[in-house]
Amino acid sequence: MKTILAAFIVLSVTFANAQITPEIYSWKQNITGVTGYNGILADVQQVFYSANFSYVKSTGIPSYNIGPWAMNPNQAANQNWTFKIARFPVPDPTPSAAGNGQIGVLVNGVVLFNSGDAMSYNNQNIWHRVAQYFEAVSFDTSGGHPAPGGVYHYHINMKRLYSPDSSKHSPILGYMFDGFPLYGPYAYSNVNGSGGIRRMRSGFVKRNITVRTTLPDGTVLPANQWGPAVSTQYPSGCFIEDYETATSNFDLDRHNGRFSVTPEYPNGIYAYFITIDSLGNPEFPYIIGTTFYGEVVPGNTPPGGHITITEPVTQYIPVTGIENNSEPIDLNLYQNYPNPFNPETNIKFSINKSGNTILKVYETSGKEVITLLKEKLIPGSYGVRFNGNGLSSGIYYYTLVTGEATQTKKMLLIK
Repeated sequence: MKTILAAFIVLSVTFANAQITPEIYSWKQNITGVTGYNGILADVQQVFYSANFSYVKSTGIPSYNIGPWAMNPNQAANQNWTFKIARFPVPDPTPSAAGNGQIGVLVNGVVLFNSGDAMSYNNQNIWHRVAQYFEAVSFDTSGGHPAPGGVYHYHINMKRLYSPDSSKHSPILGYMFDGFPLYGPYAYSNVNGSGGIRRMRSGFVKRNITVRTTLPDGTVLPANQWGPAVSTQYPSGCFIEDYETATSNFDLDRHNGRFSVTPEYPNGIYAYFITIDSLGNPEFPYIIGTTFYGEVVPGNTPPGGHITITEPVTQYIPVTGIENNSEPIDLNLYQNYPNPFNPETNIKFSINKSGNTILKVYETSGKEVITLLKEKLIPGSYGVRFNGNGLSSGIYYYTLVTGEATQTKKMLLIK
C-alpha cells in the first residue's frame, strides 16, 4: 500500500505543475484547415505541453496575405517547424547572442529574426547592417519577407498580426527562444501594473557620430576597420553599431525588455516589447537587442527548429467559438484509451467555459483512488495520463466535475 501512495503523490505533483498557462493557450491554432500563401496550411497546427515545456508545430506561414517581395528572389515555403518553449524560463547570467536566423516564434507560428540582415560592411563582421534600412524594400505590407530556403520572417513590427492600441496593454505576440514572452509596444507605465498605458521606449539611441571609427563601447578601430562616414548613402542608424544604450527617457533594457506585471502574468514576468516611435514607425532594436535575457532552449535556433518530442506530453486543443457567459457549462468526458489498459491510459475531456475542474479516480466501492486534476481551466480540450501501477486488476471509475456539471465513466485495468 505504501508503494501505491508514493506513486500517487508523484502523479499529483506532475499534474499540479501542468497548468494551462499563456505559453500553452496563446497560440493561434488552425482548427478549420485554413490555408495561406501558395495554399500552404496556415498558422499553428498543434500545441503539446509537459510540466516544463510547451511544443509548437507550425508551417511558418500566416493565414493573412503575404507578399510580394520586391527585389527578393526567395519564396515563402512550409518549414514544418517544431519549437520547444520553456514554461518556467530563467535569466542567463552570461546572456547568449541573438544571432542570425530564427530567435523566436509568433503566436501564429511565423518566426522572428534579429535586427540585422546577416551582412556587414566590407564583409568584415564589424559594422553590421540593419535589415530595416538595407532590406525594407523587400518587406511586404505586413513587414516580413522570406529568407533563402523559404523561411518567412520578421525583423520589425508585424503589421497584420495585430493592431497596436494605445489605450490598452498590448497582447502577447509570441515567445522568444529563452521562453520569455514578446508583447506589442504598449504596456503599463509602471512595472507594478499602475500608471495607465503608454508606449514602451527603447533603451537604445543613435550615437552622435559623423564618422564610424569607434564602436559603441569606446573601442578605437584601426583605419582598415572603419565603417563608411555618415552620409545620405549610409545614414545614421543603418548599422547596429550606430546605436548605444540610452541614459535617460527609456523603459527597456539592452535586451529590449523589462520585468513587469502584464495581464497574463499578474505576478510579473520578464517580457520583451516591440519598439516603435511616436508615429508608429519601427524603432531600433525593433524586437530584441543583440542578446537574449534568459537561457535559450537548445534545438530551436539555426540549424534547429525541428525538435523531436521525447517526453510524455498532453495535446492542447482549443474549442471553437466564443465563450458565452449566459450559456450553461458543458463538458464532454471521453472514454479512456486504451481500455482495458495496463498500466497506463489516457483520459480526455473538453469544457466550454472557464471554471474549477476536478478529475478523480474511484474504486467500485466509491473509495477515492487519486485526484488527477484540480485547477481552474479555460475553455478547451485536455488530456491526462493515468498510471495504474500498484493497483489491482478490476473496474475503476473516473469522474469529471466542473461547476455544477458532472460526468463519470468506467475503465478496466487488466494485469
